[in-house]
Amino acid sequence: MIPLKDTIPRRTFPFITFLLVVMNGLVFLYQLSLPERHLEDLVYLFGLVPARYTHPAWTVAVGLPLDEYWPFVTNMFLHGGWFHLIANMWSLYLFGDNVEDRLGHFRFFLFYLLAGVAANAVHFAVNHDSTLPVIGASGAIAGVMAAYLRLFPFGRIITLFPVFFIPYFFEIPAYIFMGFWFLTQVFSGAASLATAEGGGIAWWAHIGGFAAGFLLIKPLCGRRIGGCHEDEKYQYVYR
Repeated sequence: MIPLKDTIPRRTFPFITFLLVVMNGLVFLYQLSLPERHLEDLVYLFGLVPARYTHPAWTVAVGLPLDEYWPFVTNMFLHGGWFHLIANMWSLYLFGDNVEDRLGHFRFFLFYLLAGVAANAVHFAVNHDSTLPVIGASGAIAGVMAAYLRLFPFGRIITLFPVFFIPYFFEIPAYIFMGFWFLTQVFSGAASLATAEGGGIAWWAHIGGFAAGFLLIKPLCGRRIGGCHEDEKYQYVYR
């Protein structure tokens, strides 16, 4: 299920959304320029390694600094490969412009960072002994998706379903698309706990980011025109 386009027009230029895409792209290009050893050091230093905060002896033994918490933010700007980067940045571009439109530039940037930190906090709570670094913007983007759901529940998302290499296209209401996506994260996260699965996808970061975005969007909208409610003038677009 690949989202291609949504039906909600934006009213302002999504400056922060584009800035975040560019920043992530530049950091990834820097990653590609590093030798493998230096890249591994970078990922462990700026990625979120839960055991770094729960096992100080291990932290000292591997040469990581103690009592530094910026990886809860910096890990959002690292990615593990081209597919990881492109998938995340496409989702951010697709849903971020409309959320930024409603929040405003500064509040959207704050929202993005808060959702990402919350995603990392949930991942840390569930995987507190893990020595594997978690990287990627997907937790923050999950928050953006939740905000989109609350702001535009009846927005329609043009979605590609490839079946045996045959492409099928459907328009799906946002509440169905986002709801289905979130349920897959919950089931996958529960399965990862049951099987003590290590590495792979940080399901609980997605769950935490989505929950944070769902809760944060209304208070951050504040008194902006239109608030967090559906504007009547937009209803014709997505009903």
